[in-house]
Amino acid sequence: MDAQLLVICLLTFVIHLIGTLAYAARIAGVRTRRIAMSFALFNVLVLVSRTANGFLGPFLAKRVENRLQFGGGGDLASDFRLVLLSASLAVLVGIVLVPTAQRLFAVAIGHFQRHRSTGRMLLRSASPTGLRIIRESIAAPSRATFTGLGKPRGVSWTVLAANALAQALLVVGVLASIYAGYLNPEFRVTASQLSAVINGVATILLFALIDPQISVMTDDVVDGKTSEAEFRRTIVWISFSRLAGTVLAQAVFIPGALAVAWIAGAF
Repeated sequence: MDAQLLVICLLTFVIHLIGTLAYAARIAGVRTRRIAMSFALFNVLVLVSRTANGFLGPFLAKRVENRLQFGGGGDLASDFRLVLLSASLAVLVGIVLVPTAQRLFAVAIGHFQRHRSTGRMLLRSASPTGLRIIRESIAAPSRATFTGLGKPRGVSWTVLAANALAQALLVVGVLASIYAGYLNPEFRVTASQLSAVINGVATILLFALIDPQISVMTDDVVDGKTSEAEFRRTIVWISFSRLAGTVLAQAVFIPGALAVAWIAGAF
């Protein structure tokens, strides 16, 4: 693994770690009953994750351009699969860190509610008091979290499957489009632009099918119709479906790249 590929994998890891930890903001909102604030925090984290995902494009495109110019593209598919593996590892680590993140988000929501200053909140996180709070908030997932997965969920298998599909499209969108430029170099600019279409479809799936389900369930918890335990189980299932999506991305990467390369040439 060269330095460039290492940077790409690390960036991918951070992007998907942030995206997974964003679910903890939902749990923190339910625990603190600061739903609007938790949704704002969730949206900020998702926005950071999606925006950072756009930075992958230039790094990956440069790698493809180098292979087209100097050769050695035989290992390019393997490099892209390592990037996909980084996404899966990030989601897995994120699931483990959700209990810690939800405690930190609960503290952050309370601090912002009192002081109404994002800058002050960030400065406090770097202070000795903030570092102490971070240490005290570290917690591993309880055994009950996993043994309780067989109990009723707040979402159907259809929603979980849709989430896995959407996450697979988000993960593979940029990578398949860039790799399609290697497969069809004459139309590599067109192929790279098609990533926006793929990501757009995935985003519509998330915001039209997944987010409303979680939002309604959040309201049910506040109204006492659903327990916090069931809500946490739902978030765990959503997180695992995200992990399944990153694994699915491995399977659809090459077929997706071939389809994008064909579509780019057919315009």
